[in-house]
Amino acid sequence: MRAVTWQGRRDVRVETVPDPRIEEPTDVIVRVTSTGLCGSDLHLYEPLGPFLDPGDILGHEPMGIVEEIGGAVTALKPGDRVVVPFNVSCGDCFMCDQGLQSQCETTQVTEYGTGAALFGYTKLYGQVPGGQAEYLRVPFGNTLPVKVEHGPPDDRYVYLSDVLPTAWQAVEYASVPPDGTVVVLGLGPIGDMAARIALHRGAGRVIGVDLVPERLNRAAAHGVIPLDWRRYGKDLPEAVAEYTGGRGADAVIDAVGMEAHGSPVAKGAQRAVGLLPDAVAQPLMEHAGVDRLAALHMAMRLVRRGGTVSVSGVYGGALDPMPLLTMFDRQIQLRMGQANVLRWVPEILPLLDDEDVLGVDHFATHAMPLEEAPKAYAMFQEKADGMVKTLLKP
Repeated sequence: MRAVTWQGRRDVRVETVPDPRIEEPTDVIVRVTSTGLCGSDLHLYEPLGPFLDPGDILGHEPMGIVEEIGGAVTALKPGDRVVVPFNVSCGDCFMCDQGLQSQCETTQVTEYGTGAALFGYTKLYGQVPGGQAEYLRVPFGNTLPVKVEHGPPDDRYVYLSDVLPTAWQAVEYASVPPDGTVVVLGLGPIGDMAARIALHRGAGRVIGVDLVPERLNRAAAHGVIPLDWRRYGKDLPEAVAEYTGGRGADAVIDAVGMEAHGSPVAKGAQRAVGLLPDAVAQPLMEHAGVDRLAALHMAMRLVRRGGTVSVSGVYGGALDPMPLLTMFDRQIQLRMGQANVLRWVPEILPLLDDEDVLGVDHFATHAMPLEEAPKAYAMFQEKADGMVKTLLKP
């Protein structure tokens, strides 16, 4: 089959690799019909390279058609249409029973002390072959895949793999009061969708912050107040205060993560480590890594006293400095973590109908053949051609 493989820093290639096969009786093989390109994939494009091997198959946002099932699979049959969550979770352990599929005890990567394995995402998370491919082996076939109806386009359902539950959890964790104000930092796919979900769930005001004009305009078209970070810079708290009676926002969602603009020292450190041999870079990143914290530190300045900061952007640093005095004094609540996809699917799925209240049917800005994945990665990294969300088509 053809698959998107990692080959080095800023080097992904579509190569012919062996087809996946049934390995356990609960496995299913899915023929991928659509697969997303995620902002988290860009972390593999640059800073997390030391935890990848050449040839690793990328991607964690697939959906498709069940082609083959293992002998113990009873919940699915060949021909069923499914979305595959990015968490590899068993559905039966203590953590899964708590709705914490991202902490699944069956697939935790104990070698690195990390949570549940993820499709297509480094040694830190199990090095499981990903979904930017023609076929995908999916374990736990009775509990992991999400069965959806035939008929509507893939765009209707594919975001159940990651974008929708990640954005939903970001809003849930933000605890925005009714008619309250939430600031969303970063209007990429997760931030854009989080802003839409916050409005749908009753936020009185959603302020979106980015530095890409196309993303600001796109959010504004869905009722978000756009603020350009390039214009306001360090004065952004004053701009938000004007909308909030001088207090600050009730909640802030950081949808940017480890590669935030405005952190030149950390950016240089990330790039320097990425150029080291893996044997040197891996322990450095595990024990002394730093993130670009401009977005997270700004979130602490934008939120009101007693407010909540919800972090959905991925961070990976081990020695990140945090303004704990400020957080303690201002009684800031902080919630974060990988999305627990299956925890939120029952709440989201009923919204994915013809009314399309979240705008999923036209959420993707680009659809490209799988063979053009290297071009898509480069465009997404450069935020070229108004790219916000891309679906790759095998």
